Amino acid sequence: MPHDHSDHDNHLDPMEARVRALETILTQKGLVDPAAMDRIIETYSEDVGPKNGAQVVARAWDDPDFADWLARDATAAIEAMGFSGRQGEHMHAVFNTGSVHNLVVCTLCSCYPWPVLGLPPVWYKSPAYRSRAVYEPRAVLAEFGVTLPEGQQVRVWDSTAELRYLVIPERPAGSDGLSQAELAALVTRDSMIGAGLPQVPA
Repeated sequence: MPHDHSDHDNHLDPMEARVRALETILTQKGLVDPAAMDRIIETYSEDVGPKNGAQVVARAWDDPDFADWLARDATAAIEAMGFSGRQGEHMHAVFNTGSVHNLVVCTLCSCYPWPVLGLPPVWYKSPAYRSRAVYEPRAVLAEFGVTLPEGQQVRVWDSTAELRYLVIPERPAGSDGLSQAELAALVTRDSMIGAGLPQVPA
């Protein structure tokens, strides 16, 4: 889907602009360690935030009625689980199947569904991912360790400030009988972007 904004910096709201300016000043004065900030961001983007999305995916795997609601109105279904707020106002869930694998990218900046995935990982914001995911998605997936069957189509979704995507990966084999909490433990952040697959039960 096309972006309707030209670049990320031109669309910072006043609060984001203030935070970025403050971060720059504090870093220049030596009051903030950029490496420490990166570690905090990675913790939130890899652990804290994605746990919300994993709960959404697990419920969709376990509850067909919820999965149907999620497909029809992801914003409302996700909000009903208590996950809403800034950067998650307009959500769309895309479901992986045996014939289609979905991959999410933001080609012009880094639009990302914070309420269910936390902060975007560094690679998601990189120019290489933002361009290559569109014109050579299979090669990008292979670099993430994901090799898809030849007949499985890769569908790339371009996230925007107005619409953000959550990939619902296929439920892994051998997960029958697991609780929603056990299912959620199989869901990885990357699988909800489409750049990875869920874990297989031991």
